Amino acid sequence: MDDMQMIQEKMLQAGYICDQQAATVLYLAQAMQKPVLVEGPAGVGKTAIAQAFSRVKNLPLIRLQCYEGLDEAKALYEWNYKRQLLHIQAASNQKLSIQKIEEDIFSDTFLLTRPLLKSITSDTPTVMLIDEIDKVDFEFEAMLLELLSEFQISIPEIGTVQAKHRPYVFLTSNATRELSEALKRRCLYLYLDFPSREMEQEILLLKIPGLSGQLAEKIAQVVRRLRGLELKKPPSIAESIDWAASLLCLGKDDLDVESTLQTLSTVVKYREDQEKLERIIYRSRDLNFRV
Repeated sequence: MDDMQMIQEKMLQAGYICDQQAATVLYLAQAMQKPVLVEGPAGVGKTAIAQAFSRVKNLPLIRLQCYEGLDEAKALYEWNYKRQLLHIQAASNQKLSIQKIEEDIFSDTFLLTRPLLKSITSDTPTVMLIDEIDKVDFEFEAMLLELLSEFQISIPEIGTVQAKHRPYVFLTSNATRELSEALKRRCLYLYLDFPSREMEQEILLLKIPGLSGQLAEKIAQVVRRLRGLELKKPPSIAESIDWAASLLCLGKDDLDVESTLQTLSTVVKYREDQEKLERIIYRSRDLNFRV
């Protein structure tokens, strides 16, 4: 068994099915100590690959969930201002010098570590997940460059904090905006798309114990057809898993028109999409979704 096959096998044991390309990127990320930028549509398993990798390595996963307006105080660190103020008040009674007070209040004791700083100062290696990096602005993205290339963070009051252990870094993006070339240059690149019908069938069988191969195949076929329609939100892998679980809970051993209509809300999450599909199904009375 070669290195890539071994990674695929270990990821499978951790609950994630990855192809040869993904396994190669994971292997190179370890060998080259490079971050991995995982890009693709929402719901294709970008976050899950980092979670499974942390289980494979048996390392803690430290996750930074990105959002619009995220700043350094929430991602890197901030000072405990209330505690600093109390210390200044107490120190003034002891008639300490200003230099001594400044040295005290700008020390690790008063530093509140956030996910990124916590990941590089951990006493053990970690898996760092920067989720949905495309939601932050370019200024925040630029701030990450030092961390992603040097694995260090500069804190003006203290100096440069070097990583005790280089974390395994995953960044995910739904490609809602173009990321900078500088960020991409620092990362290995992995694009994940919706899986093939065969792979999705394997995922369903892996995630839903007791699901029959026949039903898994039918769900994978129908979900693939749904993704081919112009829906506001195509079904994600997680939603196809939920659909399989809901059918199993209802005791269904086949996917027909009636069971599809009954459980449509588990896989289609916008009312206009549901109405569109209901019209198509009622008109054709099958699951080929011919418009």
